[in-house]
Amino acid sequence: MLVGGVVAAMDGNGKDDGATINPKQQVVSAKRPALPLKLLLLAVLATGFLAVVVIFLSGFTYSMLPRFSLLLMSSAPLSSSSPTTQLAGGNGKTPLERWITTPATTAWHNMTDDELRWAATWHPAIATYPYKRVPKVAFMFLTHGPLPLAPLWEKFFSGATSNDLYSVYIHASPDYTAAADEFSPASPFYRRHVPSQAVEWGQPTMVDAERRLLANALLDLANDRFVLLSESCVPLFNFSVVYSYITGSNHSFVGAVDDPGPGGRGRYSGELAPEVSPEQWRKGAQWFELHRDLAVLVVADDRYYPKFREHCRPGCYMDEHYLPTVMSVEAPARIANRSVTWVDWSGGGAHPTTFGEANVDEAFLTRQTTVTDQGKCTYNGQPSEVCFLFSRKFAADTLQPMLKLAPKMLGYG
Repeated sequence: MLVGGVVAAMDGNGKDDGATINPKQQVVSAKRPALPLKLLLLAVLATGFLAVVVIFLSGFTYSMLPRFSLLLMSSAPLSSSSPTTQLAGGNGKTPLERWITTPATTAWHNMTDDELRWAATWHPAIATYPYKRVPKVAFMFLTHGPLPLAPLWEKFFSGATSNDLYSVYIHASPDYTAAADEFSPASPFYRRHVPSQAVEWGQPTMVDAERRLLANALLDLANDRFVLLSESCVPLFNFSVVYSYITGSNHSFVGAVDDPGPGGRGRYSGELAPEVSPEQWRKGAQWFELHRDLAVLVVADDRYYPKFREHCRPGCYMDEHYLPTVMSVEAPARIANRSVTWVDWSGGGAHPTTFGEANVDEAFLTRQTTVTDQGKCTYNGQPSEVCFLFSRKFAADTLQPMLKLAPKMLGYG
């Protein structure tokens, strides 16, 4: 208390303990309450800032920060005698493995395409893995809306010995509103729609969607192979055969043909030079399979993609030329120069044959899975009579006959 210009010190009970303070300290003492007020204000501002950051990051399903937090939180002091000691509930996996293989509850997020590409193209600089890596195959469905053959695919995926062997991504039209209620929680398609943009047939937006699917799938570090499919595709073999064929291949499956005709080199534009010359121009099927490092190359591409997007427009079709050309220029030894998706172009025209219910019987599926339609090809440098793993285009009314015949003819269901 102040008495005649002297400050009397109080003890812990507010009582005078007889000590005195120099009157010159009055100014300092009088101003002391202002300091906690500033600290309080700073604390409030800091708390608000952190709240905004948390809300902001929570919109990013695949944000790296939460995943790094998971790794840190799941870590514990390891025994020096057992460096691979596992934590309880870890299913025999190290903290790093659990961080990498922890599945997201949904494929949805709030990233823009530019943010997505930036996040997706991160990759380890060290080629070897510090754990036993089991590669996953990403099945990427480019659709208009519903997946009418999904029950057949669910039978196919049920043949996987583990959910850690595959992942699913769906790019549907943004005005398709039934996506949230289309699948049950038990389905591998449940909550696997990714943020999408409108796609027009024959336009560069088709390849935009392909890259968007690749980028979303790359966010899962366990995904190693990436297959593009449509809603009219069906698997011709069981999951074990398909998985082993894809993951065991030394090549990615991209077709690339030097077509001298009007539908090939006739579509080349001189505006693509000097990045692409007429001799480098290639044509191939839209339906591809890529190894992870080639998928990163495609998503990160700022050299060829802008040129193609500007100068390959109908009657140049970007989905038939971009990937075959870029792979032929950048990684010619890495591609098998063929697709693993069978399509019937015998009817001519701009679109392949669509098969309906009346087409699907045992004889039809026998042709599809034997040399009649499979033909002959090479696999890892050796002759092979299994060349196609998927087939299209199958109409929605083929679902019931396919479900009936698949167990006997295709090995699943």
